[in-house]
Order: sequence, then structure tokens, then C-alpha cells
Amino acid sequence: MTVTLRLGFVPLVDAAPLIVAEAMGFAEEEGLALDLVGAPSWSSLRDLLAVGQVAGAQMLAPVPVALALGLGGPARFEVLSVLNLNGNAIGVSTALAARMQDHDFALSDARAAGLSLLAAVEQRLRIGVPFAFSMHNELVRYWLEGLGVPLPQGLEIVTVPPPLMPDALATGEVDAFCVGEPRGSVAVDRGAGVLLLPTSAIWAAAPEKVLAVRAGWAEADPDLAGRLIRAIWRAGRWLGQAANLTVAGEVLAARLGVSAELIERSLTGRLVIAADGAERFAPAFLRFDGGAAGFPWRSQAAWIGARLGRRHGLNPLGAQVIAAEVFRSDIYRLHLGPAGADLPAASAKVEGSLLLPTPVASSRGKLILPPDQFYDAQVFDPGLAG
Repeated sequence: MTVTLRLGFVPLVDAAPLIVAEAMGFAEEEGLALDLVGAPSWSSLRDLLAVGQVAGAQMLAPVPVALALGLGGPARFEVLSVLNLNGNAIGVSTALAARMQDHDFALSDARAAGLSLLAAVEQRLRIGVPFAFSMHNELVRYWLEGLGVPLPQGLEIVTVPPPLMPDALATGEVDAFCVGEPRGSVAVDRGAGVLLLPTSAIWAAAPEKVLAVRAGWAEADPDLAGRLIRAIWRAGRWLGQAANLTVAGEVLAARLGVSAELIERSLTGRLVIAADGAERFAPAFLRFDGGAAGFPWRSQAAWIGARLGRRHGLNPLGAQVIAAEVFRSDIYRLHLGPAGADLPAASAKVEGSLLLPTPVASSRGKLILPPDQFYDAQVFDPGLAG
């Protein structure tokens, strides 16, 4: 018997696992009919999930952590899987880009890009991010704070919903942005901005969007939860194959209302960075599969929790412990182990410690984790039991 499941998403390329699971039959194979509900902003999507209008949702990775820490509302969510790593672009207005004469826009050197940006600031620097509790916000702050130079007094980080980000840049509401694709590329094609840096240059393996459900939902109906997790995992594996990216672009274009060519830029990492057509290649710009990309590492959640805790006056160590419980690696293991996923032996790791692809102990003995370094060579050891 087919079960209809309503899932929420924001129209961005990294909603692809949900969209592909429905469009390419992976949900149907699990006896699911996905009713995908688009939301205009992350706050509205959070509220849809909180009140039960949807059973699950694509969600910014920090949102469930923030809620567990008592920030942003009384709802409580859990993370069943990571939908993608990275996929965001930092861009600047054309006027600001023109003042950054000493930067070559190579999309790889976060320190050089940051110093060039700050040197070009005249009075204010307003950076748009899609939501206060987002990896966009965390990575922009981490990037700027780690440069080792005084930040402009006129620095502001403001919230702009993703669909409105290109307009905000074009009208001067913001001077720069960090946003998920295709919104950065839309700003470029409109002549409003230039892409400066992918967030993968700040943290090579940052969890970006996650599959979130209300706390307790997956344990109340484990069969349904398992079917959903498996369908999305298979969609991610399909997206991880280069031969499928042209079709993926067409499938996503129909849902997102932009051209397939625009979408393929982020799927392939071949980004058009300026209106004159200049291109740069950003390897691993957006990852859906490989190297345990979908695994909800408790240490990823702890990193988010520690940062939110410090900024909001909470005990950072206590925040790490609370945050780690939100990423349900146990539920992921329960449903994907029997499905054939190669699962890491541990559920936490030292984040930022891998400079090269590294074999690790796993259920099938074939898992190789990709580089996960931070741009400033820092590491984060949450001290969690594996």
C-alpha cells in the first residue's frame, strides 16, 4: 500500500534529493508518494514542520540544533540524514568587486578572498544570509573572524530569504551574500554580482541541508521513517553519478523555475562567476554522495552547537552535548545498514583533521572520507564517544 508523505522544501538546488526521490521513482520503490510543498523562506518551512503541516522537510543544518538549545521557538526537530555537503556561494556586488583589484577570484583561497574583501570596504559591509540559524551565517562569521584583522565597524549580517537575494544585491540592500544555488548564479546572470568564494573553501565538508522531522516521529513509525530515509539515500547516490547530472538539471529546472543550464553549474562545480561569462571550477562545490556524505555525524552537530552556544551566551560544552543528540546517527544506521550503506564505525570524529582522502573503519570496509579541513587549519574535537 502506497503512503503519501508531505515533505517541505525551499526551491534551491540542494533540495535535489527530495525532488529526485519523487521524480525518479526512488520513493515509489519504497511504497511512498511524496507530496512536495515549496516554502518561500526558512522560517515558514520551520513553522510548517513544527505544526505538522509536513511530515519532514529539507532544513538548514543549524535549525534543529538551535531549537534544541532553546533558540528560535519551542518546537523540537531531529536530523535523520544530511542531504548535502556545501553548495553555497559567497558573492559581492559588481561595485564591490571592482574595488577588489588585487583578488583574482580563483574561488579557492578563502584567506586571500577575505582580506581582499575587507580591504575594499569603504564604510559599510552588509552581508545577506538566508536565515539567522544557518550554515551560511556560521561559515561567514567563522571566515571573517579567522582572518586575524579588525573587522569593519559597519559590518552587518542580515537575513534575506533565498529567492529575494539577487534583488537585494541589485538594489543595494546588501553588498554581499552567502546563499545556496541557483540564487548566486541568478545574481550573476542579472549583472548584479560576482561570485567570490564557495563555502567549501571555508570548510571542505560542511553539512548544509538535512532531512528534519519532529522529535519522536521516526521512532513512533520506524517503518515509514526507514522507507523515507532509504528513498532519499538512493536519490543521493543517483545524484552522485556524473552521468546523471544532465537529467538531474532538467528535473530540478522544472521544480525550481530556472534553466537547466543554471542548475548544472552548481551540480558540476563549473561556475560562471561574472556577467562577462568568466568561469571557474570549484571541485566538490556541492556533494550529495560518497565519503559518508549523508551520514549525520554527531560531531558536525556539536560544532554547530558550540558556535551557537558561544554567540548566545550558553555554555559551549553543554551546547555541544545537547546538539550532538539532535543528529540521529543511530536511526540512520538502523535503516541504512540493512540497505547496504557503508557506515562509519564511529558516529563522531575530529572535524577538520583530514587533509587527504582517508580510509576509515566501516561496516563494509571500503569507506574513504574526503578532506574536511577548515581554511585556517583549525580542528574541532568535540570529545564525544564514537
